[in-house]
Amino acid sequence: MRKLGAVPLPASIPRVLSIAGSDSGGGAGIQADLKAFAACGVHGMTAITALTAQNTVGVTAVETVSPEMVIAQVRAVLADIGVDAAKVGMLGTVETIEAVRLALEELEPGTPVVVDPVMVAESGAELLDRSARSLLIERILPLATVATPNLPEARALTGLADADAGTLARAVHALGPQAVVVTGGHREQAIDVFYDGETMVELPGECYASGAAHGSGCTHSSALAAFMARGLTALDASRGAKALASAAVRDGLAGIGAGVGPVDALGLLRSTPRGPF
Repeated sequence: MRKLGAVPLPASIPRVLSIAGSDSGGGAGIQADLKAFAACGVHGMTAITALTAQNTVGVTAVETVSPEMVIAQVRAVLADIGVDAAKVGMLGTVETIEAVRLALEELEPGTPVVVDPVMVAESGAELLDRSARSLLIERILPLATVATPNLPEARALTGLADADAGTLARAVHALGPQAVVVTGGHREQAIDVFYDGETMVELPGECYASGAAHGSGCTHSSALAAFMARGLTALDASRGAKALASAAVRDGLAGIGAGVGPVDALGLLRSTPRGPF
């Protein structure tokens, strides 16, 4: 066994699949997912569900990938490489949700699945058709090992507009996932709430108001999936994901673009570039 930080890695590198949309600005979506996978010491793979024309200011266009292509990407990965955990992000449409459900059913039984119910971008652009929200609840959430809504997403999923994070965690859990983390980025104190039907745990963290937060939710859910692929329990993986996402916001690239800068899961500003520079 070799080690990355305090968490042991198996002899063969874990393989984690992101089923999500692409962010042309490189801050969120699969671009953020792949950075988080690398930071966690796993091999990242992707099944792209949608293309977005996006930068730090906003989303100007969205084009969905055909359901057949979504399934084909997952099958190609499964047939050759294998999947130790999966993260589900932006789905966008009813057709994509149905395709992703079929794809998830082809994973080996017991494969951890982390669902980040992406509804609205950091800029405010809607990334999930309103007609698809009920289907996300019915078809995808029951397949989740862990669901990771932020506070607004948890309220939208449950209809509990004024509920606190603990109440929301219980309500989202009742929709079918094995465990829930209501992330704390939209709270005055950046406290995540974990609930698995028996145990409720607060996961505290620092609030970095001046940090760059674009892609923080994608980074969190991808790190959680990566840590579960490495054998951690849902709670321990949630703790690790909280720490990594918090540091990525703290060290975010605020100087990139005119809007909300992207998180930095790889410590780009503190690392020495490789190669003949």
